[in-house]
Amino acid sequence: MPYQSGNFYKPKQSSQKSGTDFIFGTRAVIEAVLAGKEIDKILIRKNLESELVNELFEALKGKRIPIQRVPVEKLNRVTMKNHQGVVAFLSAVTYQRLEDIIPTLYEEGKNPFFVLLDGITDVRNLGAIARTCDCAGVHAIVVPETNSASINADAVKTSAGALLSLTVCREKNLREAILLLKNSGVHLIAASEKATTDYTKADYSGPLAIVMGAEDSGIAPEHLKLCDELVRIPLLGNIASLNVSVAAGILLYEALKHR
Repeated sequence: MPYQSGNFYKPKQSSQKSGTDFIFGTRAVIEAVLAGKEIDKILIRKNLESELVNELFEALKGKRIPIQRVPVEKLNRVTMKNHQGVVAFLSAVTYQRLEDIIPTLYEEGKNPFFVLLDGITDVRNLGAIARTCDCAGVHAIVVPETNSASINADAVKTSAGALLSLTVCREKNLREAILLLKNSGVHLIAASEKATTDYTKADYSGPLAIVMGAEDSGIAPEHLKLCDELVRIPLLGNIASLNVSVAAGILLYEALKHR
């Protein structure tokens, strides 16, 4: 079934606020899911129940698409048209599976190089990190399904288009992604203000994943303890932390020097 008239919206550049294409209306979202459209997330009005909503959840089974129950006011801020309590944001990229990427890199004789982003919710930071990842030869960025910035047009623009060519893996559980990397022989280095090791002293030479956390909360403790090395970047001024995209750039190019 084609999308119903009026249920797909692509903002014009001049009036674009969110930098995101979206689909609204329950049936239109169902059809987008069934058609295999790459969806960043779906917002559903709190307490919305109907046969059509049940059909939507049935279509979503087995798919890695985050779902959020939200107040109707949040949906109305996206669009005042007849959204029927359901809005889906389209992703600007096609997500890959980490479990597929790792063996492929080994089979191709490459030295795997990953960046994991834990709690990076600002699209500009995500885009800036992706731009540096592309320049530094990173094979893939790994982000969680929840508590992560949307990879939308704003993120792509900030990345200077790097997100359109860089492999992005969206994983339901970041802890399991870390364990998968460890079990695959990948060395995990985490940036942390709690670390005592200077970032220049770490081992970046082999299969590598650099883990970066949000500026306010850092890497989740349960993820931090799974990493092989914790490193710190010296701060000599009055500011307590670097912007996460700047910190990522420092570590990525230190890794590149060793690789």
